[in-house]
Amino acid sequence: MTFNDLLLQVGGICRFQQIQIPLLILSLSLLYLHHALQNFTAAIPTHHCRPPADTNLSKEEDLGAWLPWDRHGQPVSCLRFTSPQRGPPFPIGTATNSTGTTETCSDGWIYDNSTFPSTTMTEWDLLCTHKTLPQLSQSIFMAGILAGNLIFGVLADRLGRQKVLIWSYLKLAVSGTCTVFTYNFPAYCVCRFLSGITVSGPSITSFSLSLEWLPIHARPSLGLLLGFAPTTGQLFLGGMAYAVPHWRHLQLLVSLPFFVFLICSRFFIESALWYSSLGRLELTLKALQRVAQINGKQEEGAKLSVEVHPHSDRRQTDGQISRLRKQDKLGRLVHCFSFFGLFMSLQSFGINIYLAQVLFTTVDLPFYILGFLATKSIGRRPTQVASLLLSGIFILTCAVIPLDQIFLHITMATLGKGCVTSSMNCISMYTGELYPTVMRQRGVSVTITLANVGSIPSPLVDMTSEFYPSLPLFIYGAILVAACPITVLLPETMGQPLPNTVQDLERRRKKKSGQKQQEQQMVQLQSS
Repeated sequence: MTFNDLLLQVGGICRFQQIQIPLLILSLSLLYLHHALQNFTAAIPTHHCRPPADTNLSKEEDLGAWLPWDRHGQPVSCLRFTSPQRGPPFPIGTATNSTGTTETCSDGWIYDNSTFPSTTMTEWDLLCTHKTLPQLSQSIFMAGILAGNLIFGVLADRLGRQKVLIWSYLKLAVSGTCTVFTYNFPAYCVCRFLSGITVSGPSITSFSLSLEWLPIHARPSLGLLLGFAPTTGQLFLGGMAYAVPHWRHLQLLVSLPFFVFLICSRFFIESALWYSSLGRLELTLKALQRVAQINGKQEEGAKLSVEVHPHSDRRQTDGQISRLRKQDKLGRLVHCFSFFGLFMSLQSFGINIYLAQVLFTTVDLPFYILGFLATKSIGRRPTQVASLLLSGIFILTCAVIPLDQIFLHITMATLGKGCVTSSMNCISMYTGELYPTVMRQRGVSVTITLANVGSIPSPLVDMTSEFYPSLPLFIYGAILVAACPITVLLPETMGQPLPNTVQDLERRRKKKSGQKQQEQQMVQLQSS
């Protein structure tokens, strides 16, 4: 009996799926808060040098006498005059007399706290010569995600999805809360690294646990819900950051909900498909009967019984899996590289950061719906190729638009980011359908790991704007366009069952085009 038939027999999409899957999606929404948190906790407000400590401004005229001005008529952020200047402002390094030389801000800075009353940048004075440290801490966070994918992917295939999920919720809640009490930048980076590791656990296990409890016809809907998760999370973050601007309070606010999810996860039901892939048919039967009871299908659940068959050969032939990994992981790498590069550069677009946060997230909503309709009608592969190509074109167009044309510049950037997000949403579901159950979590985690290899240098690419302002956009767009030929090589999975073993993948590969798809995923259970 096929597993899809079993799911339909115990209710299909019914009360159990309507409770557990939305809870998992909600946890993913709040999980994405940690990814873009540094847009607000590490924001840089307007600032300028503080005069020497022994200065009496009432006698030394006003503060402006100490500050050189740039060519735009604004105070320079990282230099001050060695002595107060009389008369009008002077260009950097020049003055009316020999005392008009400049020096670094050895006595600290004065900040405009109207928008950001407290950030890591202002609390630890991470400015001027240390201004690249926020990008470094974000890359450390991404490195933690990379390490977590390697760890939790293997554990989820060996120990189960639910156990890893419970452990991840606990560690994320604790590490996120500990970040609140750090009092120097190195300790902050350590806590962010630990949070990055634990972010990986719920990210990959929630997806597999949801996918493996859905029948074939409902999987595109899961892709749509997964797409709304980051958008919902980013909208939450914009509102939360506006209401709670102090970085420590905001950090605590995004960490505490995972204590609640820790409690809820104790009542989740482990994947019956995972039990079946290990040959643990008694546990498979028990999980299905429990779902049937929740769905009000006790009679159908009672009819299920274990049917003994010789176990199928689950030896993993590396050729097919290796080919899938090489093609899929390169696609995920360029997605995260461009996505996080764009999203972590909100301050560079020249508009209010809260407005940019809302704009960059709400634009995703129509792209999720279009992506959902495309994956359901024309397939995963064509949708993926089209999304990559369009996103690359929009971002490259944004790069050539002059920065003073703000409206057009922002429009192209948001359209490009929307296409990237739609593509990431499609490939998230696509990846789960490509790998067999016996190694789905490892396959997904390895793919996400390579994606995070792309996300680690993306904040650092933003530093190239020092040489040319639009250079980061050229890099992000070109990488997306270059990934299109790689995506064409992936197989199509629309309407096909989730493969349980490597042999199922081989049968799928050998199936001739035009033949009616026969479901090969068999579970050793029967209705008595």
